[in-house]
Amino acid sequence: EGMGELSLADQATIANMSPEYGTTMGVFPVDHVTLSSIFHRFLYCATLPNVSMIEAYLRAKKMFVDYNEPQQERAYSFFLQLDLAEVEPCISGPKWPHDRVPLKERKADWHACLNNNVGFKGFAVPKEEQNKVAKFTFHGLPAELRHGSVVIAAITSCTNTSNPSVMLGAGLVAKKAYELGLEVKPWIKTSLAPGSGVVTKYLLQSYGCTTCIENSGELDESVALAISENVMPQYFRQFSLILFMQWCSKNWALQIFSFVTWPFNIFPTLFNVDIDFEKEPIGTGKWGKSIYFKDIWPSNDEIAQLVQSSVLPDMFKSTYEAITKGNLMWNQLSVPASTLYSWDPNSTYIHEPPYFKNMTVEPPGPHGVKDAYCLLNFGDSIATDHISPAGSIQKDSPAAKFLLERGVDKKDFNSYGSRRGNDEVMAIGTFANIRIVDKLLKGDVGPKTIHVPTGEKLYVYDAAMRYKAAGQDTIVLAGAEYGSGSSRDWAAKGPMLLGVKAVIAKSFERIHRSNLVGMGIIPLCFKPGEDADSLGLTSHERYSIDLPNKISEIRPGQDVTVTTDTGKSFTCTVRFDTDVELAYFDDGGILPFVIRNLKKE
Repeated sequence: EGMGELSLADQATIANMSPEYGTTMGVFPVDHVTLSSIFHRFLYCATLPNVSMIEAYLRAKKMFVDYNEPQQERAYSFFLQLDLAEVEPCISGPKWPHDRVPLKERKADWHACLNNNVGFKGFAVPKEEQNKVAKFTFHGLPAELRHGSVVIAAITSCTNTSNPSVMLGAGLVAKKAYELGLEVKPWIKTSLAPGSGVVTKYLLQSYGCTTCIENSGELDESVALAISENVMPQYFRQFSLILFMQWCSKNWALQIFSFVTWPFNIFPTLFNVDIDFEKEPIGTGKWGKSIYFKDIWPSNDEIAQLVQSSVLPDMFKSTYEAITKGNLMWNQLSVPASTLYSWDPNSTYIHEPPYFKNMTVEPPGPHGVKDAYCLLNFGDSIATDHISPAGSIQKDSPAAKFLLERGVDKKDFNSYGSRRGNDEVMAIGTFANIRIVDKLLKGDVGPKTIHVPTGEKLYVYDAAMRYKAAGQDTIVLAGAEYGSGSSRDWAAKGPMLLGVKAVIAKSFERIHRSNLVGMGIIPLCFKPGEDADSLGLTSHERYSIDLPNKISEIRPGQDVTVTTDTGKSFTCTVRFDTDVELAYFDDGGILPFVIRNLKKE
């Protein structure tokens, strides 16, 4: 019965987030809400859709659901049931989106994290340091930070920020807080990234102002200095809707914390994570009155009324009509007459990728791995955020060196996302996450590894280039859930460009495993109960993976033998799960597979 209460935007949000809960796609049945939304969306079009005909057709096909009618039996493989009465405000963190924390338990959870050993749920802050206060001056104003203070609050994510009820609800929270006299500390950096141009319009319609759409950028220098000098626990995490502290580039040892939360929760959490939201005030308002979380939380009716009055069909029409018109700068671009793109070898934004260079007419066939070195050795839960280039380009990173050598000023480094059209920059940024933990480093944290032949500690990219220059294959060893998180394509393209030939893990996130296959990287799983540690692998061995040299002799999910130059041998399951994936592997990846098939056609 809860389904009948979901708006189309709510359904779309849940369906669109399917990779985050481990499915390929989410589907909701068509109901009266769907039809009403279709009608209103096309209200300003020349031809209105025949909604009654659509409903009649769907009913005849037994694809329409009316929640006011008895529900017919439908055949599904299995059922999961969610009691909506049990859903409550929650956050995830402090370091990992998997770690859900009910909002009412956040204070206790935070104190536990301060005490716990270093890990996803621990900072190991000594008891005597937990009440430490860092006093500093912010543009002439006295300011202070303590463990749990917030310095950046952001509402972002393309999915949730396109949902009118979510965005307007968050606006209502802020409006109520402002009217009650709550203020954001001036040193807290706030940002809002609407999911589309329509969002901006209905925020203007309902509230009259919005925040500019920006990456968070660096912290104010005084705030960053206060954090780095006092080594306060923090953690950087780019995920969905974020309340986070950004890392300070001056201090590699700095940990950074983040909490993922619902947009409604952003304002109440703007001050400190060390609050019991059910019992303690979130701040002091006008005339010294204590303001509680419940005082600024909007009702469903308030949100529904605002959506009704503010989200207007003409907003969608005018916004999407203008999409093809571009803007002045875009329209003034000179367009070459050539049918082929003219690559600029000096561009640091768009570079011709090497995916099709030296491609032969016939598929190269399957490849094994011979005497490969271990580029990286990971534990569990290495996410695509750890692998894929993300965030701003730090001033002392290999990517910064690359850009400086090409005449790019530091102020113009921009982010990896802005340079995703340059494969060289993205390859350099692969495995460049500052919180990555490589077992080869024996406890050190950061984007470096050991170049096994020389024993040198190098940036991951530099080590990978050394191996490639010497004609040496590399592999990655990993624990469980390798590649979890968002399905980022560069988390597979980057390792391929670094020369990684195989990843051996306890388990893979489903979509990332598929992406690895698409880039010609062999995914293998240890046998149940085994991993690199239990097999006594040191990561200093050289690894060979014996695969048949004919694709017809490889079967999905077959066992293969991995041997090392130290005499060890163990069995893994090769995770080519379908015949189509074997065809990709035979072609050297999905990109050459597509090109060869186009040529045949």
